[in-house]
Amino acid sequence: MNFATWNLLIGALLMLMALSGSFLKKLPISAAALYMGIGFAIGPACLGWLQLSLEHDTKVVETICEVALLISLFAVGLRLQIRTQFSSWRLPALLATVTMLCTVAPMAGLAVALHWSWPNALLLAAILAPTDPVLASDVQVRHEEDTDDLRFGLTAEGGLNDGTAFPLVVLALGLMGAGDLGPAGMRWLTTDILWAVIGGLALGWTCGAAFTRLTLFLQTTRQQALGMESFLALGLIALTYGIALRANVLGFLAVFVAGLSMRHVERAAKADAEEKLARSPSSVDRSLPGKESKVAAVTQAKTADAMTREVLGFAKELEKFVELAAMLAIGCLLRPTMLTWRNVVVAAILIAVARPLAIYVTTFRGRWNYSQRRLAAWFGIRGVGSVYYLAYATNRNPSLATSSDIMGPVLVAVAASVLLHGASAAPLMRIYQAAAKRRRTPSRATRK
Repeated sequence: MNFATWNLLIGALLMLMALSGSFLKKLPISAAALYMGIGFAIGPACLGWLQLSLEHDTKVVETICEVALLISLFAVGLRLQIRTQFSSWRLPALLATVTMLCTVAPMAGLAVALHWSWPNALLLAAILAPTDPVLASDVQVRHEEDTDDLRFGLTAEGGLNDGTAFPLVVLALGLMGAGDLGPAGMRWLTTDILWAVIGGLALGWTCGAAFTRLTLFLQTTRQQALGMESFLALGLIALTYGIALRANVLGFLAVFVAGLSMRHVERAAKADAEEKLARSPSSVDRSLPGKESKVAAVTQAKTADAMTREVLGFAKELEKFVELAAMLAIGCLLRPTMLTWRNVVVAAILIAVARPLAIYVTTFRGRWNYSQRRLAAWFGIRGVGSVYYLAYATNRNPSLATSSDIMGPVLVAVAASVLLHGASAAPLMRIYQAAAKRRRTPSRATRK
């Protein structure tokens, strides 16, 4: 395909991306499904304009999905409202660990029953275990003030489990001989789990807080770094992820927590300003004692709020671009020959059995009601995260690129999830929101 044709294609895709939000509302299809369909059409399976395969382009696919996840995870962290009570984070932590393990177990057992080897079965289950933060916008928190428990839980789950799935993928690769697990798996346990998780949490929180406080200082005290929030945000993502890779901690987890930390600093600045104003409502009058500290607190709170909003808006726009690129790549990787009965069974069991079973086991005594558990059981969206781990595993074990045992089931499951969950997310969440609003609003008879 020549340069002119590439320009026509890219221009049409960008215009489609800009206009899709309005006309897709009336159609039972998501933007991700549309991009995936276009990728399939221009890929090797149809027109052949874009030649992309895991056998020859593993690193390209891994990089595209990696960047998409980093941008999305940071944006998810910024959108989440920091909840200081431990009980509020108990359920997301369970979803990212226990629910994921409860998904891996039946999927690995199914793969063994379908004659996969144990290492291959574990790798397949681990790749399919994490839910996706890139494609789950319709079920995530809508803004930073959204306090809905279901949306908060699903958003936090997507932010956490793309990192917590990594040790399982490493374990499966180690069992295949493509990694070092150490004597009796001790290196895997200490380095790839304990150090990686704790280090990722600490690094992400430290980087996010230090970056935000430094930027606020430069903007409010030195009058520098004004209007450069978007580039600073990209720098924070790259810096946090780069340090995480060097330190062998979970980079996805660190970037997600960096977004959370940035939001926390903004909230803390706002709370500090409100506290100082509450002590003396007229404290902004410059003739009163202590005026400098109180005026500075108010100024810093406003600056922090404006900065996080600017960064979040930029991250949301970037999300659209990386979603387009990732779904085009996934569409190009799909082949009609992958639609076998075995691959369809794997996708069906994942969506209709493993995910619901894992949710009901994990949330049986949780704070979700039956309606919330039922929706969470359905919305185990798989997408870019699974394809990233597929490419990551293939890049470390090249023999997987020539085998359909892992690639076929993963891509079929992702395609099925994109189509089914994408079509049902918006209408089901509208019904859920309407029901929740009716429960919050007392009837006229009750008010009387």
